[in-house]
Amino acid sequence: MTSPDRSRDVIVDPLRRRLLLAAVVTPTLPLLSACAATGSTGDGPAAKAPDWRLGDRWTYAVSDGFRSPVVWTETREIIAAGAEGFQLRVTQKGPTVDSTRIEHWPSPGQLRSGALMDNEMRSFTPPLPRFEFPLAAGQRWSLFANSFDPATGTTGQINYFVRVTGWDKTTVGGTTYETLGLRLLIRLDDETFWRNATECNQLFHYAPSIGGTVLEERDAQYFEKGDMRSAIAIRSQHARFELTEFRRGG
Repeated sequence: MTSPDRSRDVIVDPLRRRLLLAAVVTPTLPLLSACAATGSTGDGPAAKAPDWRLGDRWTYAVSDGFRSPVVWTETREIIAAGAEGFQLRVTQKGPTVDSTRIEHWPSPGQLRSGALMDNEMRSFTPPLPRFEFPLAAGQRWSLFANSFDPATGTTGQINYFVRVTGWDKTTVGGTTYETLGLRLLIRLDDETFWRNATECNQLFHYAPSIGGTVLEERDAQYFEKGDMRSAIAIRSQHARFELTEFRRGG
């Protein structure tokens, strides 16, 4: 088990891509101090860290948006494995999407550089605990990560909270997996003079049998600054990542 609260220093890489989906009046996402319990709650054994291998590849069908969602195929593949950890190449291909990024993971679950939302790359020192193995129902961790954006020369702080909601069965593509649910609440460091920071609410369904997620549901929004009595929530993400294929590497 990890300590429930601790601080981490963070350095941020410059890569800003925001897909503005819709401007709608909606309830605010749960505060990061809240313990969101949506998802599975079954007890079971703790899940050990996966044995990632060179060539492991996960492929997802992704949609992001509301009335006319953007769609693409996302492939995540381990392209390097060694003493310094793993390099994960993330490729997105679709009618209006074409991007590639390389993420660095010193060990499974520990993210040194990668994206928390869209393709906005960040670097973390020490690594950010995306998954704290072994994972067990009821486990949680929370931290404030100091950040620096070299593109703008500004510093900020990311608020990161995770709660493991428990074991469940998740069916995608006709296959049923034993999964652990993880609720992630993240407040990014992108506040400006005209808008508040982005709040992310994500639910991951992690399957130990494939060493990755089989389903990810991601929502995000921010509020423009001004009269909060008439504030408008700008929904900047409403995405679903559904596993279509997993191939084991060498």
